Amino acid sequence: MRAARLEDFASIRALYKSSEPFAAPWTLKQLENQMHAFPEGQLVAVSDGQVVGAASTLVVGWDEYAANHTWREITGDGSFITHEPEGRTLYCAGFAADESRHGYGVARALVQAERRLARRLNLRRIIATARLAGLGELEGGSPELYAMRVIWGDLDDPALRFRLAQGFQYCGILHGHRPEDVQSGGHAALLAWLNPMYSPPGPTAYAAPRRQLKSA
Repeated sequence: MRAARLEDFASIRALYKSSEPFAAPWTLKQLENQMHAFPEGQLVAVSDGQVVGAASTLVVGWDEYAANHTWREITGDGSFITHEPEGRTLYCAGFAADESRHGYGVARALVQAERRLARRLNLRRIIATARLAGLGELEGGSPELYAMRVIWGDLDDPALRFRLAQGFQYCGILHGHRPEDVQSGGHAALLAWLNPMYSPPGPTAYAAPRRQLKSA
């Protein structure tokens, strides 16, 4: 596990294209902007010299988005211009693992890397979303009912069940989160992991050195 590099961009784009077939392919400009905004938050899993997983994260002021938000709003359409060093929430904007390596623990290793980052930067929480890929097959069902049936064990939804299995708490449904995701009706489940090592009320470990530079 390491931070993404420029030479990883082609592999990262391929991973996201496979995991998000409903979305336009990520552009090199988006990936460059993400790395410029928050280099330590762009993570890749590597096996035998190949990039087999990727997670794209940014820090946000969660109160600005908590009630409801779209992916475009909170990520600046993937540019991460919304990255806020003073924020206390690590937001997972993209997450992909090579499906041919299913069962190898790639996705789990990415989540563990997100947690290590949140702890190191003294962030209060990690926020993630999960698309509801099977919603379109549930006749007459609301996204809320679909998510609850997954939690109850009546339905199998890999993305949602994975985050729940990793200790994330289900917080509700984001309506119109990604309108282009027709299978999910544009909706997504909102999930949160609370950092048990978070230490308020001082500045986050990420923001503190930047404050010192400004005052110098």
